[in-house]
Amino acid sequence: MEDRERNEILISWLTISVAFAWAFGGGIFQFGDFFRLMPIVLVATGTGFIFHELAHKYVAIRFGAHAEYRMWQSGLVLAVVMAAVFGVVFAAPGAVYIFSDNLSRKQNGFISLAGPLTNIVLGCLFTLAYLFFHPPELLGLITAYGASINFGLATFNLIPIFPLDGSKVFTWNPLVWGLAFFGTILGSKAVGLGFF
Repeated sequence: MEDRERNEILISWLTISVAFAWAFGGGIFQFGDFFRLMPIVLVATGTGFIFHELAHKYVAIRFGAHAEYRMWQSGLVLAVVMAAVFGVVFAAPGAVYIFSDNLSRKQNGFISLAGPLTNIVLGCLFTLAYLFFHPPELLGLITAYGASINFGLATFNLIPIFPLDGSKVFTWNPLVWGLAFFGTILGSKAVGLGFF
């Protein structure tokens, strides 16, 4: 991974962490909650965002493509403004760009599914850690927010509208898309029952 790509991933991670901390903390005027939540959200968002993008990248590379992450400055600004003013995270920090002439629809579907599937697995792991290990306050918040953020990222990315991952997964295999999308919604609902 080149320095430019690494730096853009870090900038994107920090920016969407700020957005999530403001959204969960009640907006731009709740600075106390923001500073309390920021370290928790950094861990929770870092796992969800970074592993999501790396999953796309390395599955694409596995299929012989060149892949690199590129941030979208306007998407990062929009994420922070929406979170600070409206308390809603609409995060479009960037994407992994894939360069190949030979990818089949199935391979493209696998690449697109890799990111949300990573979020689903992480959401399940955070949920299990929260439910079975009953971590103390700080770790408990990290696991709760980690589950919520990962299921949220998976659900959003699986919406079958271009350019989201869900559109490519649906085009490849609607059954696989349905299992992933509705499984993610069930996971999100399970998290929402007792964490917040």
